[in-house]
Amino acid sequence: MSFSPASRVSTFGTTIFAEMTQLAIQHKAINLSQGFPDFDGAAEVKAAAIAAINDGKNQYAISNGQPDLRKAIAAHAKRFYNQEANPDTEITVVSGATEGLFSSIIGILNPGDEAIIIEPFYDSYAPDVIMAGGVPRYVPLRAPDWHLDPDELTRAFNNKTKLIIVNTPHNPTGKVFSQSELQLIADLCIKWNVIAISDEVYEHILFDDTKHIRLAQLDGMRERTITISSHGKSFSFTGWKIGWCIAPPDLTIAVRRAHQFVTFASGTPFQHAAVNALSLDDEYYAALIRDYQTKRDFLTSALSNAGLDVSIPKGTYFIMAGIQPLGFDDDVTFCRYLTKEIGVAAIPPSAFYSDEHKALGKRYARFAF
Repeated sequence: MSFSPASRVSTFGTTIFAEMTQLAIQHKAINLSQGFPDFDGAAEVKAAAIAAINDGKNQYAISNGQPDLRKAIAAHAKRFYNQEANPDTEITVVSGATEGLFSSIIGILNPGDEAIIIEPFYDSYAPDVIMAGGVPRYVPLRAPDWHLDPDELTRAFNNKTKLIIVNTPHNPTGKVFSQSELQLIADLCIKWNVIAISDEVYEHILFDDTKHIRLAQLDGMRERTITISSHGKSFSFTGWKIGWCIAPPDLTIAVRRAHQFVTFASGTPFQHAAVNALSLDDEYYAALIRDYQTKRDFLTSALSNAGLDVSIPKGTYFIMAGIQPLGFDDDVTFCRYLTKEIGVAAIPPSAFYSDEHKALGKRYARFAF
């Protein structure tokens, strides 16, 4: 006897990250597909985790997050954005940004509510909305500069819209949303009384003096925005799965009520180490940018020299490169060829699009540096 998956997950396949990583292992390829560093973060942060383990900080953490970490997250928000956040009522520690997204979406959406998703999108957004019983509405960024079309976005809002998911700096394009684009989103959210989830995990990986603006800082958005970020991306410990949500008290309640039954709590010693990471000095962040900018410039040059049409990212550690100059018009075919025959694995970005707009992603491959 066999059983079928529940309808809410029946259309989900294996994530493209797992598929391409497995293919890279099989063919001993250089893996530029999945977005995680090939180096550890700061030695003092590792030492803080080891010290916490040795000090016996190994049992369940407080579900909402250890108090010292919530205070450190609040201090970080104040330090970099002059954003005020109450550690007790407005900050929740979660098991990575991915869990923060799920707990936020499942805690907010009712069946039938619409959620606007900007394409290409991180691959958990749409499944989260579907599992919550929501209805995704997709608005694509337009190449080659990955701009947001104001008319398309405006048409997506209606009286069924409950939330919009914004990702800046943006995976996979490397775009950093401009002040005017964020203001358009804010104006529409206020007009239609819509909640915004702002995924900002790459907030400290920025190039060419580009500035990151928090959506929650715009007038009228503090009370309707959940800001999500992650210890993994800024401090290069993706395997520790420590993230956080900053939101006004009513939205924080929604996040926490879901979070307590999704993971209950995140790793205690890693939370104590994250306090140390958030206290690192300005030189740490400057060095992080210098290192990634060197890698960005190296890989953009290599891809250009190989004949691809490279889109230079302003943030994140991803590059979108057009594959048509090499005679390919299908990203999956290209990425499988590249892995098997050339020995380099990349991600086919059509996986980050809805069926309606999938063709927009088929002309590119995403490389991680």
